[in-house]
Amino acid sequence: MKKIFLFVALAAAMISCNDKSEKTATSSETKESKSGNENIVYIDTEKLMKEYKESVDFESKFKAMSEKMQSELEGDMKKFQNDVMDLQKNAQSKGMEWAQQREAELGKRQQTLAQKEQNYMKKFQEESAVERDSLVSKMKKFIKTYGAEKGYDYVLGTGDASTVLYAKEGSDITEEVLKLMNEAYENKSTSTETPEVKKETKK
Repeated sequence: MKKIFLFVALAAAMISCNDKSEKTATSSETKESKSGNENIVYIDTEKLMKEYKESVDFESKFKAMSEKMQSELEGDMKKFQNDVMDLQKNAQSKGMEWAQQREAELGKRQQTLAQKEQNYMKKFQEESAVERDSLVSKMKKFIKTYGAEKGYDYVLGTGDASTVLYAKEGSDITEEVLKLMNEAYENKSTSTETPEVKKETKK
């Protein structure tokens, strides 16, 4: 009757940075480069997801949520298993009627525990999916705005499914974008608005 709880594994799967392609964006404006070719830069999306503070906070939040759910379910299951052992131990001494009644009660509790586990998993999946979609949407909007203001023709993304096999030095804008996004997130940690790209002051 032992149950296996998969919440920690589920949390890791939900929070991992598998969907690198969602973080890429292209700018709506163009800028003529010195060579006359298209102005293309790229972002290491895996690094962005690992070091962007809002993404780190997201991971911590749902890891804690997963561990809390797992701990509660394991506590319920331990009590249930202890009651099953008590039934087996005292069934003969307390009589058939008591044993049958107790067995029926435990059967209902087992069903309740199974339903509780399903409800927790559903809640975890739904809440994490909503917040993850919101996070990805804000990141894409930030990068799109950043790319447009900088005048880039394209902002590509790298990661496990890399779309950039070679790039000349200076094409990687990951650190700059990461710095601006973290600054914007820290400055607006109490706001739900999408962080804006800081505009540089022209000298």
